[in-house]
Parts: sequence; structure tokens; C-alpha cells
Amino acid sequence: MKLNNGIEMPEVGIGTFLLSPIDAENSVREAIKLGYRLVDTANAYVNERAVGRGIRSSGIKREEIFLSTKLWPSEYENENAVEETLERLGTDYIDLLFLHQPTENWREGYKKLVKAYKDGKIRAIGVSNFEGRYIKELLSEFDVLPQVIQVECHPFFPQTELRKVVKEKDIKIMSWYPLGGKGMTAELLESPVIKAIAAKYGKSPAQVVLKWHVEMGFIVIPGSKNVAHIKDNIDIFDFTLSKEDMENIAKLDRGERRYNRTEESLKGFALWRPTYETK
Repeated sequence: MKLNNGIEMPEVGIGTFLLSPIDAENSVREAIKLGYRLVDTANAYVNERAVGRGIRSSGIKREEIFLSTKLWPSEYENENAVEETLERLGTDYIDLLFLHQPTENWREGYKKLVKAYKDGKIRAIGVSNFEGRYIKELLSEFDVLPQVIQVECHPFFPQTELRKVVKEKDIKIMSWYPLGGKGMTAELLESPVIKAIAAKYGKSPAQVVLKWHVEMGFIVIPGSKNVAHIKDNIDIFDFTLSKEDMENIAKLDRGERRYNRTEESLKGFALWRPTYETK
């Protein structure tokens, strides 16, 4: 898909949340071999070095990979945050760099993203979990727009209100926990609606949900250390959901999310500091 600054970004990628360094390296390498060209990580995942190794060992040129990562709040006022992130990844540019959480000092972090963008160290700007007042404040206070916002998004919680806010600025939504997240994934994939559509196309329920994200115009980054699952997660471009399918999936919206962030939890994010991997 084309972002609002003109650059192109793959619709489906490999996520690395909760993957150990060795699993992240293996998953990224194998995903790229299977055709993935979008890789997502973060300071807080403590596997950026491993992700960089996975990209380099894949045999695919760096410029063919769209790499996204995120600055943790502890880095928002670190003048060397971007350079240190580049060093861990083993690259001289990042395709998409996010602020990971909207804490009190998020403006300082955003200024660093804008500078890195203007300096050519990043090709696109993102914000993660900037819902409600945070995205509205950002859009009213800064002239330089983000290209992507990463949030929890799935058929139980399709970000209806956020979509209204970002549509005018053509800011793309990237879905984390695209299959519902722990405690909700099984319920979503066992939904009679999803299972019926899966049977109709000879696909798995997970493939139907991932295809729904793409049809909605979302970027989706399912994570796994299982190579068979990684292969299946990108095998969604040989069918198209009908208008009726999309309407039936829309009925699953119940405004229910896996994680509700509070102001207290955001303060906690600001205090926690990752212990970065050393090799």
C-alpha cells in the first residue's frame, strides 16, 4: 500500500512481540525466505539485534525489506535513541519508526522522529497506541504527519472511532493482536461466522481474519515462531472476501479489546527501561 508520504509498504508482515532473540532471528529469516518483506520489532521486545541478524542471513537485500521498530518511552529524551536503535539493528536507516506509548514526554520523542525523518534516517513516522486524545493532540500540534498508527485491532474491536480520525489524513492502521490476543483468539477463530467463511474458501479461520485486515485496509503483523504458521499467515492472496462476508464479520464488532490502557499504566510504561541484548 502507498503511505501518505508516497512510499510503499507491504500489507502483511512478521511480528516479533514476545519472541526470544533466537526465535526472532529464526522467524525473521524464515519469513523472508517465504516471501515476507515487512518485519516489525521494538526496543521493548529486546530482540532488535536478533531481528537484524535474521534479515542479514535471509539472503535478501536490505533495501527489499521494510523494517519497522519502536522507541520505548525511556528513549524519548535520549538524544542518541535513533542512532542506538540503528546500531542494534545493524542498519543505516529504518523504514518506519514508531513511538511505542503515549507518555507525558511523548512530544519530545515525536520531535526526534521528525528530525530523523528530515535527516533521512527513517523513511516514515509511526505512533503506537496513540488513541483518543493523543492522536488528536498530535495532529493539532505538529505539521509533520505520521504515516502509520499501530493499535490493537481485530473483528471484535475494529477501531471504528480511530478510523474516523485518521481517514482524513490517510494515516494507515497497523494491527497488533490481529487475531484477538490471549483470551480472545480462540473465541474469534471458533466463531461460527469465521468458521463458515473459512469452509467456503477452503482456508483456515486465522487466514480469513488476516484477510479481513487486508480487505479493511489495515497492515497486519501476525507473529509466530512456528514456520508452518508463518507460511500460512501470508497465504491469503488467492481469495477475496465478498461484500456479504465483510458484512457478516462486521457484526462481530462488540467494542471489546484485550487491553485497556489507563493513565496509570502509561505512567508505568514511562518508568520501565528495557535491558537491551548485548549480542
